[in-house]
Amino acid sequence: MRHLPITLLAASLLLASTAAGAADTRIPDAAVHTAEQLRDKAMQDDTGYQIVTSLTTEVGPRIAGGVNDERGRAWAIAKFKELGYDKVYTEPVSYPLWQRRSEHGAIVAPFPQPLALTALGFSAGTPPGGLTAEVVKFDSLAALKAADPASVKGKIVYIGFRMTRQKDGHDYGMGSAIRTGGPAIAASKGAAGFILRSAGTDAHSRTPHTGMTMFKSPAEAIPAAALSNPDADQLERELAYGKPVQIKLELDCGVVGQFTGANVIGEITGKKYPKQIVPIGGHLDSWDLGTGAIDDGAGVAIAMAAGKLIHDLPQRPDRTIRVIAFANEEMGLYGGRAYADQHAKDVSQHQLGTESDFGSGPVWRMSASVKPQAQQAIAQIAAVLAPIGVAYDAQRPGGGGSDLSQMHAEGMAALTLTQNGTDYFDYHHNANDTLDKIDPRELAQNVAVYAAFAYMAAEARGDFGSAPGAFAQDGGGD
Repeated sequence: MRHLPITLLAASLLLASTAAGAADTRIPDAAVHTAEQLRDKAMQDDTGYQIVTSLTTEVGPRIAGGVNDERGRAWAIAKFKELGYDKVYTEPVSYPLWQRRSEHGAIVAPFPQPLALTALGFSAGTPPGGLTAEVVKFDSLAALKAADPASVKGKIVYIGFRMTRQKDGHDYGMGSAIRTGGPAIAASKGAAGFILRSAGTDAHSRTPHTGMTMFKSPAEAIPAAALSNPDADQLERELAYGKPVQIKLELDCGVVGQFTGANVIGEITGKKYPKQIVPIGGHLDSWDLGTGAIDDGAGVAIAMAAGKLIHDLPQRPDRTIRVIAFANEEMGLYGGRAYADQHAKDVSQHQLGTESDFGSGPVWRMSASVKPQAQQAIAQIAAVLAPIGVAYDAQRPGGGGSDLSQMHAEGMAALTLTQNGTDYFDYHHNANDTLDKIDPRELAQNVAVYAAFAYMAAEARGDFGSAPGAFAQDGGGD
């Protein structure tokens, strides 16, 4: 081949380098500066705390399909409008309607004791007069899976895994697996009922933690409940005597049909690319035992407040900020699934998204699933968030949070913004999930993180790689 002169070669390489760089996504310096101002303003702003105070006071617990379901949706619509969002609308979400009416339990032999317990979502009710049966204990979910059905048939299965406090809450992986999968496995082996030590970390409180199970249909369900940690301790002490232990369960609950709720969506319209969106959100439903403050009133408030701060800027961002208050996350991600079903065809228009659903502790870690050419832009976002305590872990993928994980699975570029969850599972899914557990300053840090990242993503020159099937192999990051 003919050799180019050195000067021409150098110029060619520079041109190629410039062309390659043009394909990289980056955030303009002016947008970075505005994001820093947004961050600093949010750190001193109490809009998020006002929102979650309003939700937990004016609506309270919001179990999907329950008495406050419609009130919660009406509240969200009104709040979006009050905050000045340009467009507010709903999208229907349908799911089985499970109701909790009453619950009681007790050890009846060998040493009678009342039990503090709560029915699990999709649990069947007990027969009239209750269910009394012998308890059979397993040390793990694997042990139950391996058990001879003859050792289980007609008995109440108990698994006593104890969660411990972790900053990232990773013990919940096992605790939730036992709660969701254990009842169905027990039922398949002929068990009469199922109980577990609550998937929670409040060792000294008689406040059981509810949560969903994975029964595929009401016909397959058996009565299933969670014991508070002290009551699980009491049961285990009695089992240690080596005598048969009998428990009586009286659960009035079950699936009573279908219900149609809705995701509630508010948008700040982008001035340049209005059809391209940065989706953020939280889930509007909660369990019925507390007031749904940390799970997930906080997430809804964080996203709403972040959008409000962006709305109040002198001019709109290039892309649309879409805040989604998801329906019925607690009973099986129904809102997230419905959103993905409706919007999967538009996944390429979803710039970069995530949901807040891990309480209100400060965000301390960020991870991302984006195309390689967007790593520079992620580094720019990380640099803006670092001064408020957020470290970027480039080795972890991002997952999008619970509901938006469904869009990530379709190919949406996603962040994971991990909050400090050291004490989150003290209150998660129990009666102590109330407003007093939220520190307004920590909530403001979350709003600052979401406002800064969402604005920068909306202003980026280039995209983050959203496309059908784009991140199928990364495994998510939640």
